[in-house]
Amino acid sequence: MTIDLLGFPEITWENYPAVGRSFGNFLSGLWATACGVLDVPHSPAAQSTQLVGSLLPAWSSEVIGATPARQSYVSDDGFPAELSVNWSGRHPELRILFDSLGDPWTFPDEPDGSVADIFGPAPVWHAIAWRPPARVVLKTYYGLYEWPAPQRPAAVGEAMARLGLAEAWADARRRVEAAGGEREVEFFAVDLRGVRDARVKIYYRNHDAGLAEVSRLAAVAGNHNATAADAAYRVLTGERAKAGRAALTCLAFRAGGRSAAESTTYLRLPTLTTSDRQAVDRTSTLLLREGVDPRRFRALAAALTPTPLPDSTGLLELVSFRAAGRRADITTYFRFPVY
Repeated sequence: MTIDLLGFPEITWENYPAVGRSFGNFLSGLWATACGVLDVPHSPAAQSTQLVGSLLPAWSSEVIGATPARQSYVSDDGFPAELSVNWSGRHPELRILFDSLGDPWTFPDEPDGSVADIFGPAPVWHAIAWRPPARVVLKTYYGLYEWPAPQRPAAVGEAMARLGLAEAWADARRRVEAAGGEREVEFFAVDLRGVRDARVKIYYRNHDAGLAEVSRLAAVAGNHNATAADAAYRVLTGERAKAGRAALTCLAFRAGGRSAAESTTYLRLPTLTTSDRQAVDRTSTLLLREGVDPRRFRALAAALTPTPLPDSTGLLELVSFRAAGRRADITTYFRFPVY
């Protein structure tokens, strides 16, 4: 049954086609659908849906056409947003990530200590994350993927020094180089509550990496259970030794640390599976191994796809795993075949 949350309909196969709808209406519908599947009570679900709509950039009022008016790097077809769910903890955390597409926009009450001036014209992405009943968390990502690769580490180094993390960055960079393989810095992300409470994430895109290489890179972080991580990777790859196309590694740093605190590995399921059904099945197996009933995840995947899962691919684009002492630290990333 479709439930209307403050005028934003849940996504169904009947109303999924996005062309002719505004970006804001479509994305709010995706969020409302996820709230319904995740059993979020009606009132907080409606309030969060309204909040998400109010935090989207100016382009959210534009109408979605048959092709992207402005190309985005978020997804392969140029659509500028994705939806994701982290399954750890008592309640799943729902997130939406979106490209600002160059619109002059920041989150309200952006905290002091910004490093935005260092990254200048780099594309800026933002994320809204909500784990009921806690408050919404806002995040900012600076995309370095358009910069010449040799320029990226210097900008990252300057930002880390400003945030008091120069020593941690030097240690991590040395360990990353020792891990071998080819990769590039792709994103610099920051959650700031003033410089003293900075939490920074640096994302690497790996090139033609095997699981052994991905595992070595994840082990750069101090808090990392290699045995648990390797077992999780094997489930997602179907026991293959390769990590698929362009696997991502995120190293997280916390204020006062002298090294990377945690690492998260992201595997691209369309390069490791034959369909979204297989991708959902493998992810369900991993969730179950980590103590999470996968039924809500399966229901969400089914609710978000415009076609039956055996006939689709690319809806479940990424699955990430972090082995840092918390069970089921798994995040599923959904992208939508709009164009």
